[in-house]
Amino acid sequence: MSARAEHKHASGDASDADAAESRSYYGRPVIKEPVWTPEIPWYLFTGGLAGASAGLAYLCELSGEHTLARRAWLNAFAGIVVSPGLLISDLGRPERFLNMLRMFKVTSPMSVGSWILAGSGAATGLSAINSATGLFPRLAHVSRPAAAALGLPLSTYTGALIAQTAVPVWHEARTELPLLFGAGAAATAGAAATAITPIEHAGPARRLALLGAASEMLLANRMERRLGELGEPYRHGAAGAYSKAAKALTGLGATSLAAAGRRNRRGAIAGAVLLLAGAVCERWSVFKAGFQSAADPRYTVGPQRERIRTGGSAGASRHALDGPASSGA
Repeated sequence: MSARAEHKHASGDASDADAAESRSYYGRPVIKEPVWTPEIPWYLFTGGLAGASAGLAYLCELSGEHTLARRAWLNAFAGIVVSPGLLISDLGRPERFLNMLRMFKVTSPMSVGSWILAGSGAATGLSAINSATGLFPRLAHVSRPAAAALGLPLSTYTGALIAQTAVPVWHEARTELPLLFGAGAAATAGAAATAITPIEHAGPARRLALLGAASEMLLANRMERRLGELGEPYRHGAAGAYSKAAKALTGLGATSLAAAGRRNRRGAIAGAVLLLAGAVCERWSVFKAGFQSAADPRYTVGPQRERIRTGGSAGASRHALDGPASSGA
């Protein structure tokens, strides 16, 4: 066989091997699509709003920003009231949520998240009632810091939860997703508080919204770049459309809030609403990307083969290094 023929034969074998890496049984999906309903992306949004708003409210109280704190507690209360309803609607029956509280399993993000949601709901509800009416002052001394402390895990645990699934685009982004959801929650809490607070009292909320929006955009871009081929769902289909909308809305909202938020009430509200819409679209983008990733076997088979190849290469390297030393002994 000539050198050219050998090269062509080798190239053909490599192409066939690459193609085989992406094949599944009759091209069918390797894993099932998520069974979550459309309530879930809204749950991701409202949970983040509740958690970050509780933290904002408590910090504002400590710094003497009581006007802003009262409004942030109202936002936290609204988010924590709506979130369980959305989760129960997805589960189908209320008792399924209650069943998750029958035990606490630290290795299960769902179990930990259920207890965080329940504890945050009780602490945030009591704190919001005290802020609005002055009732239960002694209990509020405990509930306010508790709500703030639980706010951070409430804002981020959902990212860890979906990253524990077998869906490739979620699992491979397990480092970024909790941070992305936390940044989005900060932008959401700041924007919501800015929208309902007079300009002269909204400074801390406005700064939080801008910081959260910038962080969310940076983390989303970093996640999509690092995922490489696995990040294709964020560029195509419904997930791609939501991703583009999230970036555009968040960018416009941050620009409007930074330019007019300090001086113009309408500009502040417009920027806040755009940021809120961008955060919603970002959650829907992540949600839809999971479905698209699970439906295409390329995103499951490719990473599996790569892990096997890498593991095999690492094992061979270790064997080669350990072999002479063992024989010498």
